[in-house]
Amino acid sequence: MAGLSPNSPTPQALTVHGQSRVLEVSFSDGASFRIPFELMRIYSPSAEVQGHGPGQETLQTGKRDVQLEALDPVGNYAVQPRFSDGHDTGIYTWDYLYFLGSQADRLWQEYEDKLKAAYTERDAPMAAKGGHSCASH
Repeated sequence: MAGLSPNSPTPQALTVHGQSRVLEVSFSDGASFRIPFELMRIYSPSAEVQGHGPGQETLQTGKRDVQLEALDPVGNYAVQPRFSDGHDTGIYTWDYLYFLGSQADRLWQEYEDKLKAAYTERDAPMAAKGGHSCASH
């Protein structure tokens, strides 16, 4: 994920809606998105989810009820959410939040296609991790 370009829209307001499990983001260009926590979680930009290259992604399941417990600012360009399942290594730049919000329908469809291809379901428990550690490569 590249940094911000000078004309990237920036968030004017971030509102966490715990009941409906969405992050509402209003951007400087007038766009406003309600991004489900689940979508944020399954598309986390962290290495743990994205892997270290194409095809290395870990398909996330069982995240329908995930809550956003904290949203910490990272400089003035990103936020780092802490989710109720303990995941807290994703740094979400403003560009990435805009991408998630604006592409939500397509991303949901891709997620459903990946679940189907993996013969698993959205609510399946995550498989236990083998001893993979990022430090090993």
